[in-house]
Amino acid sequence: QVQLVESGGGLVQTGGSLKLSCAASGLTFSNYGVAWFRQAPGKEREFVAGINMRGSSTYYAKSVKGRFTISRDNAKNTVYLEMNSLQPEDTAVYYCARGSSRGYYSGSSQRYEYADWGTGTQVTVSS
Repeated sequence: QVQLVESGGGLVQTGGSLKLSCAASGLTFSNYGVAWFRQAPGKEREFVAGINMRGSSTYYAKSVKGRFTISRDNAKNTVYLEMNSLQPEDTAVYYCARGSSRGYYSGSSQRYEYADWGTGTQVTVSS
């Protein structure tokens, strides 16, 4: 049974930083790409960042490029999202998701390309 567990969310002031973690179990983690999505109240869930199996390719939404960094440690079965210069519009529940295709990942922003999801961690940025 695949499990993805997010942690690291919290309340931070504008301009602050947070680092999220996504711990995976129940699969050979290094075979799959992983992404972070977020969902703000009343909005659709949106792609934030993705990383391929070995961590050699990363993908970002325009709104976070230059501020957020995705990385992974396959030895720890964990993916990270380091978030800097946080803005109130970054407030959302952040989810990690495992790509559906074993051995292939293109950084898709489409939710249907992801097979398993965590339950999310809340990030709140105060102005």
